[in-house]
Amino acid sequence: MIFNGKSICYGDNVDTDVIIPARYLNTSDKAELASHCMEDIDKNFKNKVEKGDIMVAGYNFGCGSSREHAPIAIKESGISLVIAKSFARIFYRNSINIGLAIIECPEAVDGISDGDKIEADLDNGIIYNRTTGASFKTQPFPAFIQNIIECGGLINTIKQNKL
Repeated sequence: MIFNGKSICYGDNVDTDVIIPARYLNTSDKAELASHCMEDIDKNFKNKVEKGDIMVAGYNFGCGSSREHAPIAIKESGISLVIAKSFARIFYRNSINIGLAIIECPEAVDGISDGDKIEADLDNGIIYNRTTGASFKTQPFPAFIQNIIECGGLINTIKQNKL
C-alpha cells in the first residue's frame, strides 16, 4: 500500500468533537460529515484538502467520544492516510474498521511540515518526505489490516469473503 499526498498538520489531543462536531452527528450522510470535518479547528480544511492528502498529527489523535463519524468524516473528506505520534485506541480500531489507513510514527510527525509532499509505503514501513528528502521507518501494516483497508473496511471485507 503506497499513499501519496500533501500533508495537512495538526497538534496533540485532537479529539473527535473537533474532528466532527457533535452538532452534525444527526446525519449518516458521509458527504455531509466530510463537509464539516475539522471545521472547529481549521475553518479552511474542506477547501484545502484534496483526494489522497495525508493528515499528520501529534499525540492522542482521536481522543474523546467513541464515534465512527470521526474517521468516516476524515476518510470521506479525501484524506487517504493519517500519521500521528499516537492514537486513542478506540479511534484506531474505528479507523481500521471503516477502511481508513492510520499509522503511528512520531519521528515522521516531527519531520513533516504542513504542505510537504509525502509518500508512505506501508508494505515496507517507510514514510518519505519528498519535500525535504527525509525518510522514516515505521512498522509495516500486518497483512490482515492491509486487507481490511484495501477492501474499504471490515464490513466490506466480510461481504467480499476476504477475512
